[in-house]
Amino acid sequence: MHFHAPDPAFIRSELLRERFRLAIRLSLGFVALLWAVHLLGWGLDLQRFGVRPRDVEGLIGILAAPLLHAGLAHLLANSLPLVILGTTMLQLYPHSALKVLPALYLGPGVAVWLLARGGNHIGASGLVYGLVAYVCVAGLLRRDRRALAASILVAFLYGASVWGVLPLEDGVSWETHLAAALIGLGMAVVYRRTDIPPRVQYSWELEAQQARDDAARDGDEMETPFLPASSPATSPSVAGWNAPAADPSSPPASHTLH
Repeated sequence: MHFHAPDPAFIRSELLRERFRLAIRLSLGFVALLWAVHLLGWGLDLQRFGVRPRDVEGLIGILAAPLLHAGLAHLLANSLPLVILGTTMLQLYPHSALKVLPALYLGPGVAVWLLARGGNHIGASGLVYGLVAYVCVAGLLRRDRRALAASILVAFLYGASVWGVLPLEDGVSWETHLAAALIGLGMAVVYRRTDIPPRVQYSWELEAQQARDDAARDGDEMETPFLPASSPATSPSVAGWNAPAADPSSPPASHTLH
């Protein structure tokens, strides 16, 4: 399998540098929001607004649960991965992110409310699992060296988290992890042709493309029919036979009816 190298001019462009700065600011801003909710809600028991499966009052958790954490250790465990994965997602897949991030934020909560065991499910780890799945799978499908490098790095950093999608530990919402990972995987397949960077063009590729263009142009010229201008002295031709011009001195031809 051949992986394409992105165009160096694109890699060094000001647009890409500005996108990277924006991606960092947005990722840090979201993590700052998580910390603000946790610190300002100290003692207010905000955890009660988590997702409670098949409980009408637990529907609010679809929106609120990713912002809530059980404690500082829980929040710390999600903070750095969200900065790294969020920056990677927004930098490499800015157009896909507009659809993927809302789906990863809301989708796991909906799945948990419908299908999970009873309890109160909170935390932003669903976003982490969904982003890990998306970045890893997208890097393999797109055949882009930058995306592949990001996929390998994320797999190296967070590959062990795959065990979190299994019911191995009490008090861990493995249902949220599993739902988010499946959503991320599916969306990586759906949007595999989005955010493809311009790739470097080698001289032999340009020559081959030029040869194909020349061949196509020559073929069009050969297929163009040549229609000679008709002469006023020439009688119309019927079925490929040119009738001789009539002699004015000849008697008119007789017609026989059968």
